[in-house]
Amino acid sequence: MPLVTRGRRPDHPDGPSGSQVFRTWRRGGWARYTMTAKDGRTATCGVCVKCRNRRGERGQHGREALVYAWGGMARPSSPEWVKQTYRQRFGIETSYRQMHQARIRTSTRDPLLRLLYVGVALILRNVWAWLHWEVLSQPRRGGRRLDLGQLTFRGMLLWLQHHAEEWLGVNDQVHTQRPIPK
Repeated sequence: MPLVTRGRRPDHPDGPSGSQVFRTWRRGGWARYTMTAKDGRTATCGVCVKCRNRRGERGQHGREALVYAWGGMARPSSPEWVKQTYRQRFGIETSYRQMHQARIRTSTRDPLLRLLYVGVALILRNVWAWLHWEVLSQPRRGGRRLDLGQLTFRGMLLWLQHHAEEWLGVNDQVHTQRPIPK
């Protein structure tokens, strides 16, 4: 996971401190870092630094140090592997965030019903991804072109809600006994 860099920044007159030191590296590599809490407790973790050139990406230039923390005794095979593994993990976290947008809110304690609601939310998220890949993408040489702005996940959920309300005959109008004064 990405290591939150704390301490003095690299451009500080006294130089970097804390985990900011890893952002000054010019070559990728491995290190150990001990974090200390205010109450004196410490935790040590492995640090992986993956350096890369920005090459004019979005107007940027220079080197960029990506700093990751890893636990356990076995060191990962390479900094590139750590970067790619985190990218995959980020996709999983995004899927979970979107799944929670579609999850039915409930106060029931029935685990089977709660699991059903999570399953429905995951299916809705996968239907959204399928729609973008199979229906809304533009085929072209070199691979399909996706435009996620055509149908956002929230937009699809709202469309499904309106369709279900129409199908079930939901009436959201309030009828009064007296006319409303103007």
